[in-house]
Amino acid sequence: MCISYIVEWFQALPSSVIVVLIAMAPIAELRAAIPIAIGVYGIDPATAYFLSVVGNMLPIIPLLLFLDSVSAKLRRARTFDHFFDWLFARTHRRYNNSVQKYGALALALFVAIPLPVTGAWTGCAAALVFGIKARYAFPAILSGVLIAGIIVTMTSIGVITWL
Repeated sequence: MCISYIVEWFQALPSSVIVVLIAMAPIAELRAAIPIAIGVYGIDPATAYFLSVVGNMLPIIPLLLFLDSVSAKLRRARTFDHFFDWLFARTHRRYNNSVQKYGALALALFVAIPLPVTGAWTGCAAALVFGIKARYAFPAILSGVLIAGIIVTMTSIGVITWL
């Protein structure tokens, strides 16, 4: 399939669908979706926030429910085994004290920090690493996404400025 065909197909989608798809993507999540929605597509901030939160949360339930079994199957391949070893060791090393002390609240605060690699996808990995059950992880991740969305939206419209 030609890249230009994919780009054409993507550009033919409504801007709201593109924003949701960007928000669903790991790493980009709503941290990229909100500024793109407001700055590129001219979507009003409230709608950009809503679309981005919905898009960011869509993959979370399947991730929380199936990440453990999928990672176990992927670990059969050496490359994935090394990747998961690295990801889980890094996550455990960096956040063990906070999670041990604050549990799901630490997970919410981690996801709420609007920096790369601190979003909902990584929050799901952290929940797996630290054994936080899905019924506790989901509201914590949702809370973090809602807070991060507010911060990113306020920054995108100029209410919050970073020096």
